[in-house]
Amino acid sequence: MKKIILLLISVLFVSMAFSQVEVKNKKLPSLELKDLNGKIVNLNKYAENEKITVISVWATWCAPCIKEITNINEILDDWYDEYDMEFVIISIDNSRNAMKVKPFVNGKGWDFDALLDVNSDTKRALNYSNPPFTLLVNKDGEIVYRHTGYVEGDEYNLEEEIIKISK
Repeated sequence: MKKIILLLISVLFVSMAFSQVEVKNKKLPSLELKDLNGKIVNLNKYAENEKITVISVWATWCAPCIKEITNINEILDDWYDEYDMEFVIISIDNSRNAMKVKPFVNGKGWDFDALLDVNSDTKRALNYSNPPFTLLVNKDGEIVYRHTGYVEGDEYNLEEEIIKISK
């Protein structure tokens, strides 16, 4: 009996970890992060540009994060052609590992905005536990979708959410 209860609890926690949540009317926080060249960028600028914005929180040590961003990158040009949108990644590598992010991004050929969050400010402001963590922000700057975790094909579920708000 104890094994069954533990199994059920484990399944519950795993399903929560990979959950998708639709969120209504929450704006991006005002957080100052640095881009890969050291320039300070306020995160809420992506809420003010009247574009659909996908934000992926990741780390160089997170294999599912890298897979998610790589898979999105492969179809990103199609998304740019079909939707008025942009894609932004935020690395949560700590200050000791942050110097690895720029060469990593350049080595992957990722050509989109990349920000650094060495103090975990986004984690506190957006209330997520671990990467990968993906946000979808509508043209009004409201967070309309949150997703934690990555399973192959999640990028197509994300595109379905983009389609919903692009109409």
